[in-house]
Amino acid sequence: MENFEKVEKIVEKTGVSYEDAKKALEESNYDMLDAIIALERQGKVNEPKEGTYTAGASQDMQNVQKFELARRQYENDCKKNNFKEGFRKLADIFRTAFRKSLEINFCINKGGRNVIAVPLLVLILLLIGFFWITLPALVIGLFFGISYSFTGVDKVVVDVNSVCDKASQTAENIKNEFKKENEQK
Repeated sequence: MENFEKVEKIVEKTGVSYEDAKKALEESNYDMLDAIIALERQGKVNEPKEGTYTAGASQDMQNVQKFELARRQYENDCKKNNFKEGFRKLADIFRTAFRKSLEINFCINKGGRNVIAVPLLVLILLLIGFFWITLPALVIGLFFGISYSFTGVDKVVVDVNSVCDKASQTAENIKNEFKKENEQK
């Protein structure tokens, strides 16, 4: 739309003079909506007479209202889906962790022989329920030649086994140093 046509439209819709419409358009960089808002702020726009609404404007307003309603509904659906999706992801994480804890076994070894193997879930439950008994028993077991390992799937098991081997070796070194000190006395 040409600038002249924009001025005429603003004059037609607002009832302001041609000069006021042109000046408002120039100040708003030829944006019609900004020009009309500026004219309204200046108090130059004539109030519409009662009952002079056009069908086109009414239809536009209905479309705007429908769009706003659809936008709100979409936002509500997104909030619901985010909560449901988050809960579903959390449940999947717990399900996967539970399955893995049953697939991986905690093994207690004595003299290179496997004495007992229990699912990792049992060890976790013992640590949660009887922490002050289970952890000291595991540490004391290291000093009596007991070693621990994990069997099952995944690379994590291999990494954890190297830590268990280092702990067993450290306990063995401490035990040997203690024996040497006692023999020297």
